[in-house]
Amino acid sequence: MFEYSGKAICLGDDINTDYIISSRRKKDTINPDELVQYIMEDIRPGLASEINKNSLIVAGENFGCGSAMEVAVQVLKSAGIQIILAKSFARSYYRNSVNNGILPIEMDTSEIREGDIVQVSMDDNRILVTDIRTNMVTSCPAFNGKIKEILSIGGIVPYIRQKESKCQNSEDE
Repeated sequence: MFEYSGKAICLGDDINTDYIISSRRKKDTINPDELVQYIMEDIRPGLASEINKNSLIVAGENFGCGSAMEVAVQVLKSAGIQIILAKSFARSYYRNSVNNGILPIEMDTSEIREGDIVQVSMDDNRILVTDIRTNMVTSCPAFNGKIKEILSIGGIVPYIRQKESKCQNSEDE
């Protein structure tokens, strides 16, 4: 069972990867820890100072559209974001989120407001998202298969390391 509670940072539709982290910032570095200070600077200046490990992103349609650059996910992870709720995700952003251990949850986000406290609980069967302000509870399908495995250990790199370790241990026997 996974449980999380965070303050909603609400964004709109079509938040592209260049809004998340501007291309002009990636000329100097692609280190997400250094880029954190520039998150969403072109569409919401100062947002970087509002984000912490107790925040979650709430967005509309097509979150993460644009390029498939992984740093647009990594910078949010470095800022402390663990969960993104959106009506829909660009396919590559969804996959990059999973690969980096951020939970991309597709749901109707239209009733969640800026600053709402949102609770997310997940078990093997479903994901429950509760907006504390409205007491609205949304049930979403649980992640399954490899996605569930990858998310459960924090992303694709830890997943591969675990698989390699198991392979090496079985070869040693």
